[in-house]
Amino acid sequence: MDFYFQAASVLDRLDSKQGSIKSVLASFPESSRARTAALVIETLKYKAALTEVINASRILLEERKIRSLNLNLALVLVHDLLLSRGIQAGDGPIKQAILRHKTRLRSELQRIKIKRGVKSDHELANNGDARAARIPRYVRVNTCLWTTEEAIRHYQEKGFKLADPFSSDKAFAQDEHIPDLLVFHPQRQFHDDVCYTTGKVILQDKASCFPATVLAPPARDDSVVIDATAAPGNKTSHMSALMANMGKLYAFERDQKRYRTLKAMLNKAGCKNAEAINADFLTVDPSDPKYGRVTHILLDPSCSGSGIVNRLDHSLEAEDDNAEGLENRLNKLAGFQLMMIKHAMKFPAVQKIAYSTCSIYAVENEQVVKQALNSKEATHSGFKLVPRAQALPTWHRRGGEEDMACKDHAESLIRCSPGEDATNGFFVACFVKTQVTHGIEKANTIKRKPSNTAPDSQRRKKRRKH
Repeated sequence: MDFYFQAASVLDRLDSKQGSIKSVLASFPESSRARTAALVIETLKYKAALTEVINASRILLEERKIRSLNLNLALVLVHDLLLSRGIQAGDGPIKQAILRHKTRLRSELQRIKIKRGVKSDHELANNGDARAARIPRYVRVNTCLWTTEEAIRHYQEKGFKLADPFSSDKAFAQDEHIPDLLVFHPQRQFHDDVCYTTGKVILQDKASCFPATVLAPPARDDSVVIDATAAPGNKTSHMSALMANMGKLYAFERDQKRYRTLKAMLNKAGCKNAEAINADFLTVDPSDPKYGRVTHILLDPSCSGSGIVNRLDHSLEAEDDNAEGLENRLNKLAGFQLMMIKHAMKFPAVQKIAYSTCSIYAVENEQVVKQALNSKEATHSGFKLVPRAQALPTWHRRGGEEDMACKDHAESLIRCSPGEDATNGFFVACFVKTQVTHGIEKANTIKRKPSNTAPDSQRRKKRRKH
């Protein structure tokens, strides 16, 4: 029964606006997280219908002596009773209370199906934003553990065929923009797939693969890279794969629970060149010799999440009561995002910075980039936007010209429109330093400083002897 209490507590926290499904589940042990997530997601799909069934059956009123039986606990239990394999728990007062009403619950479910004019339970499901139906299931091959060619052969041997992913639930394709990304039918599930459970494939939206792809951290032994806000680790593991597990990849996460999730993810994905660090990136001193040779930084800071449409809790998230409230929230986020970019620009050897959000708002995207380009940090180090030729040139949707200084700047930016581009809403910008030599010299100065002390001291001693 503990499993059902855990799932109910997730629904309680979603109701009280304590975060998204993803962030709430991150606080639970990894051993039970996948099972809890599956039940919570399925319950949310049928929440409206199940709530109507429970209210019509009057089960909560008639069983009010059982104080721990609230609506959310009833939802997960009734879901498994009516729509799954039954309640997977030992006998106890709560389970017996639900079972006492089994006949009435089933009768009410049938009545709702007739009322709504549907024939199957599946038709009662609410799959969230309608645009989500046009987003396929993206599966990134983790090339830290095997090759894309091996992955394609594996799924073909499992009965999948290379074809239009929407044509069949046994069809899949190789993405045209991200070669290591496989595209499956939207309803295809992978939580029980051995490749997923062993870290050989990672469930990651296509747009979420763009930042690491554009940043293109080099696969060299001397590479030093930072992921500034790394948890849960999808983008970190992607960079590790692009780096061929070479060099050093520092992954920062300030939240303790999300840090543990990050460490588990990187271990599962075989990211041997990655080091998870439980710290706030903004507290890191750019002059620290440990990070003096960092050349590439990925920034994916907190944002409004307004571009995400393929999650079921979109309707549960806190919404501002008026335009002024939304504007204030976005301005606060934009201020934080700009602070992150400017801090990244202070690292002496940094050459490229990828900035991304899953927001559709220009205030978090183009306007933040424009302010960053006009900042003293950018001016001092000579940061510019990479040209379109270096930022997924074949991707059709670019930044908004009305929010940028010129057309070339807008063309350098990448946008994804939810529902129209078969992805969630997303934004990517990549800054490149034009004064690379100056930055590297500063980094070398930081690196050499401790070793220069001894020789200078020895020379002074020799002078005194003479």
